[in-house]
This record gives sequence, C-alpha cells and structure tokens, in this order.
Amino acid sequence: MFTGIVAAVGRIDAVKPLGTDPDAGVRLTVQAGALDLADVGIGDSIAIQGACMTVVAKTDASFDVDVSRESLNCTVGLAEPGEVNLEKALTAHERLGGHIVSGHVDGLGTVTRFAPVGESHELRVLAPREIGRYLAYKGSVTVNGVSLTVNSVEDREDGCEFSINLIAHTVEVTTLKHLAPGSKVNLEIDLIARYTERMLSSASLMGRP
Repeated sequence: MFTGIVAAVGRIDAVKPLGTDPDAGVRLTVQAGALDLADVGIGDSIAIQGACMTVVAKTDASFDVDVSRESLNCTVGLAEPGEVNLEKALTAHERLGGHIVSGHVDGLGTVTRFAPVGESHELRVLAPREIGRYLAYKGSVTVNGVSLTVNSVEDREDGCEFSINLIAHTVEVTTLKHLAPGSKVNLEIDLIARYTERMLSSASLMGRP
C-alpha cells in the first residue's frame, strides 16, 4: 500500500528486454534520486509513476525492477528512460498524508489542459468512461502516483473529464511538471469507491434496500 505522497523524483536510466519474445517484459534500472534505499530490500515494493513494482536488485543509489509486458501495455512512463515519481510502500507507523493507494493502475487518462491559474496550475484529464463512475467532486484520484483531490467532474460521450488544482509545491516536486495537452497519465481510482460500488451492487442483486 502507498499514500500517493511522492517521496522523490528518480530517473529510469536503462530499459533492458527480458527476452527475445515479443511478449517479453523489461528490466528497469532506476536511479533513486533523493529516495533513501537504506531500508529497502530485495522483494520490497516501490511505486513508479503510480505502478507498484518489486525490487529485484539494488545498489546504494539505484534499484532494478522487472516489468511484465502486460504492465507495460496498461501503463505509461515505464518503457523508456526518463523522470519518474517514486514512493516506498507504506509502513504501519507512518502518516497517511494522501489516501489509500494500491499501486494498481486502473486505466490511462489523457491530459486536456495543463496551465497556470494564479499561483497554481489547473490540470484537466479525460478518463475512460468505465473509470468516470468512480470520480466525484472532492473525491480522491491518483495521477502518475500522486494523490490528488478532484475539483470538478463532467461526463462526456468520449469519457469523463475531471479537473484538479495543483499547488506550486506539487508541480515542483513531481513529474507532473512535464505534462501537456495530449500527455497520457496513469490513473488509479479511490479504493473506497471501488468497494462501495461492489457492496451496493451486491445488495441490489440480493434484493436488499
């Protein structure tokens, strides 16, 4: 589990195929930047751009993860060198500063607007329709591993567009600064919304009020 509070911006330095088969995944070597790896062991989880990955090798300043072809097909930002948001898995004694994040990407969104508004930035993202039903005003959503609060939601024929107000600090310390209209982003819906829908649908099928 994670909180969606990015601990550091690292960088994918190397992308190596895990085989010659077209369906083979890749091994990423990630420079950890300011992320302290002293307490990270082989087998531990680190969220990279919002996707939970397992550490398979490490040095004092970098770590390796293996990414399956399925994960590559369902995410963005993991197939080539570049900056990435990093967060180590949550421990029981830490503050839950964002919201409960699993690190499982639910779908890809498309940025429709990213522009300064006063001292902040407005970020608008078009989400797939199947994700839109989980988005709500003042609810939580994870964009590229960053826990954010939804400011507005608009259902459209081509999906669901939601807006977010990004304070200057968030833009400065995450990879969201690199977004532009047309950029693809990893989206994870609020875990509570997912379970709420399941409970309501089960109650309906069983004839409960």
